[in-house]
Amino acid sequence: MVQRNSAQPLPLRILTHNIRYATSTPSKNELPWSERCPLILSQLRYHTRILDGLSASSNLASCFICLQEALHSQLQDILTGLNNLSPQGSSTLAAELPTGPAWAHIGVGREDGRKEGEYSPIIYPIQAFKLLDFQTRWLSPTPEQPSKGWDAGSTRILTVGVFEHRAIRRRLIACNTHLDNEGTVARKESIPIILETIKTMRQKWADADGEEPQFFLAGDFNSFPTQEAYLDTARSGVLGDIIDFVPLNQRYGNEVTFTGFVPDTDEDKDDIGRIDFIWLGPRKNVHGWEVAGYSVLPNVFDDGVFCSDHRCVVGDVTLFNK
Repeated sequence: MVQRNSAQPLPLRILTHNIRYATSTPSKNELPWSERCPLILSQLRYHTRILDGLSASSNLASCFICLQEALHSQLQDILTGLNNLSPQGSSTLAAELPTGPAWAHIGVGREDGRKEGEYSPIIYPIQAFKLLDFQTRWLSPTPEQPSKGWDAGSTRILTVGVFEHRAIRRRLIACNTHLDNEGTVARKESIPIILETIKTMRQKWADADGEEPQFFLAGDFNSFPTQEAYLDTARSGVLGDIIDFVPLNQRYGNEVTFTGFVPDTDEDKDDIGRIDFIWLGPRKNVHGWEVAGYSVLPNVFDDGVFCSDHRCVVGDVTLFNK
């Protein structure tokens, strides 16, 4: 039996990407999902390739992929594509591992709590992590059931999972969300629900010594760092923006995460900026996380095809004891 060793450092790569839902009426310069999907898959495969050495007992590196705007069919495309290129061969943990795909997900469609509407899924490698708990909270006055809140233009959700690393038995809470793009009240009122959900899950999954798991929150906030939803999160004392722990000269890529599909025109110009974030917590003990890198990946290359109207954000961290 593998003994729990929560003091052992755990390297993680966290990716968050709004992949743009598969609309039947694409906007200007937006190609259909069938043409965008291979580009997103290529990017995800490349930036999760640290899993290729998972069969080595010394390699504890793991990845979490947080997506927004994924319809059920899109999520299935992503999982199918990732699992077709999953690491092969036996693992040092093979006796404990479930059979089946290398990647799995948690998350539900926001409209009915099943498959209807957009997901905010968390995709994780099942060779590395065991899922202990999972829940969806709706960002509304009735968070236990599918519902739209306040002045929101769309139904919005928070996906939360409690994971335990199979090799060292270290626990971690992963959260993914997508705040409303229309309702300023809805964005502001969503933050307390998110924070309370994290608090409750941490208390529920505290260990025998009362130590609560550390956690991260990723997602599309539809809020600039100067606006309320971001500021309320930063001021809560619970979470820290990963970018604040990376010196400017150690960041890679652009600052802007939402570009639109026609960024050099007036279309979407008021929305262009940094609105996709990775937060680490608890903020007061954020030194328990060592941030090794931060990047904003390109969403268009020489052929001019945009894989999404958002860029993928990547954070490399190591989780230490608090």
